[in-house]
This record gives sequence, structure tokens and C-alpha cells, in this order.
Amino acid sequence: MNRPPSPAAFADLRRQAKSRLRARQRPPQAASRKPQAEADPRRLLHELQIHQVELEMQNAELQKARDDLETALEKYTDLYDFAPVGYFSLDEQGRILEANLTGAALLGVDRSRLINQRLLAFMAPTTQGVVRNLLEKVFAGRGKQVCEATLRNGAGAAFMATFHGASAVSLGGPRKWCRVTVSDITTLKQAQEAQHRVEALSVTNQGLRREIIKRQEAEEALKQSEQHQTRLLVQSRQMQQQLRHLSHQILQAQEEERKRISRELHDEIAQTLVGINFHLEDLFRDTTLNPRGLKRKIAQTQRLVESLVNIVQQFARELRPTTLDDLGLIAALHSFMKDFTKRTGIRVHFTAFAGVDLMQSPHRTVLFRVVLSALANVAQHAQASRVKVSLRHIAEAIHLEISDNGKSFQVERVLRVRKNQPLGLLGMRERVEMLGGAFAVESASGQGTTIRAQIPFAAPPAH
Repeated sequence: MNRPPSPAAFADLRRQAKSRLRARQRPPQAASRKPQAEADPRRLLHELQIHQVELEMQNAELQKARDDLETALEKYTDLYDFAPVGYFSLDEQGRILEANLTGAALLGVDRSRLINQRLLAFMAPTTQGVVRNLLEKVFAGRGKQVCEATLRNGAGAAFMATFHGASAVSLGGPRKWCRVTVSDITTLKQAQEAQHRVEALSVTNQGLRREIIKRQEAEEALKQSEQHQTRLLVQSRQMQQQLRHLSHQILQAQEEERKRISRELHDEIAQTLVGINFHLEDLFRDTTLNPRGLKRKIAQTQRLVESLVNIVQQFARELRPTTLDDLGLIAALHSFMKDFTKRTGIRVHFTAFAGVDLMQSPHRTVLFRVVLSALANVAQHAQASRVKVSLRHIAEAIHLEISDNGKSFQVERVLRVRKNQPLGLLGMRERVEMLGGAFAVESASGQGTTIRAQIPFAAPPAH
């Protein structure tokens, strides 16, 4: 609504009107003089002309103001009707007084049909109370209010919307009303839900990745376990094969030893006993012998008995020397090495600590058998001229080392189980490992062969 012009504006308008009127008329001639009677009508005409010019100027301004208002109205209409949100004017009962085109499009109803309809009628029953509470707070003067609710358009489709409510001043009377903007946030909610699903999926994927890593680690551990089990199975089969081979070799060695003992008993002991029996029968039959002849016969018989005793003692020493039990390991080894050098010509250098005889009998026996087997191999295969044997006590264990200066051999090939393999090295290793010990063999060209055995030091139990 336009206000009347102020006195200053009116005076300015009058000056502009006079200026325009002078521009339209010719200036009066100074020489001409008119009577006083004609001056008054002319003045009145001049005033009317000035007033006409003022009216024209006011009309032009009014036309311009109307054009400006129409332009502003078009802009307002565009801004109002085609705003990205819906605008609604509501009274205290929630009836729609005005609505823009966006609001009508949100509700899916023609704008003319929305007037005087209740906005709550387009609400889902579960969210009507939320919007009703918003309107009550707005009309109570509590400032701007915001809420979210579910709307249903004319086709019955539901969508989520945000409501912004604010009170308005009525220019046309005491009737109260408010402005409410409605924004469709369905896409936003869907995006938020999608984001939440993505975040949940991300968390799930992280859990799945961790689970995959754990399963991969478990699978790798399982593969390693399977490989380890396979190696153990192969080792077990190899050990079983070795045990079978050892058992076969032991049985074969026992059978060969029985044959040798049987042959010795038949060839030496039996023949000696037959000779003794023959001499005894000769003494029994020949009663005419003089004392000298009798003594000679008895002496021959005594020599045969003495030879038989020596043979029996030799068998006993070969089976198990009594020196090992009576005098100890060191004495037994000294006796054997002395006889070994005499038989083979191979010199043996032997060193030991005195406490070795404090060990339990099975441990002493194992060390004795390992030394005997090693020296037997040296005499049979090494072509050596000297051997060193040492027994040391280191860190609660007995260390046995046997080295020679003979020819070398391929240790792995010899230790690998094969048919008709010599029992020596395998037998030594088995004896040592039965006591929880360790056995190793080294052989190099020009350096000879070294056998190392280590067993725990086990003292005999106290009585």
C-alpha cells in the first residue's frame, strides 16, 4: 500500500512541474504589457497547467510503482509457488488457509481443493500427535518448532517430511495463523538408511575380513600341521623300517652267534671233552701202568681240562666280560683295547675320568658296547693305524668320542636303511637313543671318522 508524498516531495514535484511547463511555453515579451484584468485568468490557467503536469508526473510514478509491484509480485509468486519446499498457512484448527504449488504437489491434491482442509488429514495416524504438538507450541508463542512426520499424498503413498513451524502476525483481524514449511526428506532418509547399511556392511566386511584372515591363518596352520604330520608319518615309517631291519639284523646276528658258539663247542670243547674221556678210559682199562706212565696220562688230561677252561672263559668274555661288572668300565675297556691292539696292530689311546664307574650298569654297558662296535668297524673297514677313545663328563652328561685316521665313507648312505646293511652304526645309535642320548657320525676324506655319543649321567640308586 503506497503512502502520500511528504511536503518536501510535494514541493519538489511542484518545482519539477513548473520547470516542465516553462519548457513547453514561449517566454513572454518584455515590451508587451497586458492589462491587469487579463492577468488573473492567465495566472489561473498557469496554475491549472502546473497542476496538470503534476498529475501527469504522479500518474507516471504510479504506473512505474504498479509495474514494479507487478514485477515483485511475479518474483514473489515464483519464489512462493515454485520453492523447493511446501508452504502452508494454517489456522489454530490446523486448516489450510494458503498453500504454494510445491505443497499441493507434495500432497498430490490441486491447490484449490486444499483450502480449508485439515493438514492432519494427510498425516499417518502414528505421527498426527507430533504435528499437533508442534502447532500447539507455535500458537503458544514458543518460537520456531521443528518435527518429522509421515505424510500421505492423495494417491495414498507415504513419505517422510520435515515440518518447520513459525507464528505469523495477522493484518486482517484477530484471527491467528502460522506458517509451516514442509520438506520431503524421503530421499534423505533413504540415503541415511543406505549410509547406515553401508556402515553396517563395512563393519560386517571388516569382521568378515578378520574372519577370513583367521581362517587363512588356521588353514595355513592346518597345512603346516598336515606337513608336520606327514613328516612325522614318514619318519615313523622310516623308524619302523629301521626297527624291522634292526630286528632282522639282531635275529640274524643272534643266529650267526649261535652258529659260531655251536661250531666252537663242537670243534673245540666237544673234541677236548672226547680227548679227556679217551684218556680217562685208557686209565681205567690199563691197570698195569707204572707210576711214571700214570702221572704222564694224568698230566695230559689236566692240560686238556685247562684248555677247556680257557675256551669257556673266552666265550664268557666275548658274551659279557666279568671285568665290566667286577672292576668297572675303565678296566674292561683297558683289557679289551690291550687285546684289540695285540690282535689288529692298531694302537688305541684311551682317556677317561674316574667317575664314569659311578654310572648305572645299563649306561656303562651301552658305552662298552658302542666302543666295541666302533673298534670292530675300524678293524674291519677303516684301514687305520691309530684310534683315540675319550670319555668326558660335561654338564650332567657323558660324552664319548672315538676317532680314527682311516679312510672316510658316506655317512648318510650308510645310515640309510637298506637290506643287508651292517648292524654296527644303527646298533650303536639305537643303544644310545634308548637311554635318551644323542649319536652322531662325521667322516671326511683325509680326516678319518669320528663317532660321538652323549648319554645322561645316571648314578646308581642309593641302597
